[in-house]
Amino acid sequence: MTEPAENKSPQPSPHHSGGEKSGHGVLIAIIAVIVVIAIVVAGVVPRLRAKTALKKETDTLAVPAVGVIQPKRGSTAQEIILPGNIQAFIDAPIYARTNGYLKVWYFDIGAHVKKGQLLAEIETPEVDQQLLQARADLNTAQANLNLSQITFNRFEGLKNTDSVAVQDVDNAAGDYAAKKATVDSARSNVNRLEDLQSFEKIYAPFDGVVTARNTDVGQLIDSGSSGGVAKELFHVAAIRTLRVYINVPQQYSVAAKPGILADLTLAQFPGRKFQGKLVRTANAIDLASRTLLVEVDVDNSTGELLPGAFTEVHLKLPTEVPSYILPVNALIFRAQGLQVATVENSNRAKLVTIVLGRDFGATVEVVSGLTDADKVIVSPPDSLVDGEQVQIAQANTQGGSGSAAPQPH
Repeated sequence: MTEPAENKSPQPSPHHSGGEKSGHGVLIAIIAVIVVIAIVVAGVVPRLRAKTALKKETDTLAVPAVGVIQPKRGSTAQEIILPGNIQAFIDAPIYARTNGYLKVWYFDIGAHVKKGQLLAEIETPEVDQQLLQARADLNTAQANLNLSQITFNRFEGLKNTDSVAVQDVDNAAGDYAAKKATVDSARSNVNRLEDLQSFEKIYAPFDGVVTARNTDVGQLIDSGSSGGVAKELFHVAAIRTLRVYINVPQQYSVAAKPGILADLTLAQFPGRKFQGKLVRTANAIDLASRTLLVEVDVDNSTGELLPGAFTEVHLKLPTEVPSYILPVNALIFRAQGLQVATVENSNRAKLVTIVLGRDFGATVEVVSGLTDADKVIVSPPDSLVDGEQVQIAQANTQGGSGSAAPQPH
């Protein structure tokens, strides 16, 4: 009996089923490899990038970041401040030139006197008596001279008549000459004593002020001519114009010329300045201090300034050499001497030796070693060497005294 046709179905081929399974396996393997590669790439690439970035940052940090400033030009007329002592234009002690006792004085300390004004009188009884005796001796010598002249004239007239011997005429001539010399000597002695007597009156030698009186009425006056110690009676100072002597350092000596103006400041006149003028110099450098002695004169017609006072002299000296002002934290102190670090166009450090002028405390004056175009590093690292690569973190063109701190990365 035959089976119905609809119940018969075709059977799958065993070879076809094995090929499908093999193709699916390859595809899955490829996908797995791709996934693994993606995972590897996703993990490695960020690490490489981070490593590269770290290396770059390390290299960047290895180059020191520095702040720089532009040197500020100093003034063309530099001012130096030097100590000085005010002195009277003329200062003289007044001594007696004769012995005696002080009879009277007319001016005390602080008194203003004129030239030739009588300061005091001295009683000189011994000199007065010596003068009287000298005048009497002169009269005697004059009388003897007159008699000798009469005798000489008489003998000179009789000589031509041979009434007297030639020897007698010569004797008369010699006696007349001797008597004349005696008169001259006596007259000189009188003049000396008259001059000595004139010293009884003590006069002011110039216009000024009496700064000291060291005597009083009745005191014994010793001129020192007899071997004693002479005593100063008065001290007179001319204070209408005052002198101030100052010592200018050698480095400024060329600019210290007569005619330069100077200002005087004193502690007792806060905020005030008295103008003076440099009038002369010693034209020689002192070997011990290496300074030039100069004189500054100041008008004191008001009488406010007093001789002997201490003052600070502000001397304005012109300079032809440009100077620069730098903060003190830009200086480098090493064995090579005083230096500063500048930055060249290639961003490399250059150590420059400088010469300082004045010290202002927070800033200093540099008189040699810098130019207008230099970029000076402030607060340079201790390890900074010549030619080292640097990077400019902050620039200050004002040349202020503060340091320029590097900006954070």
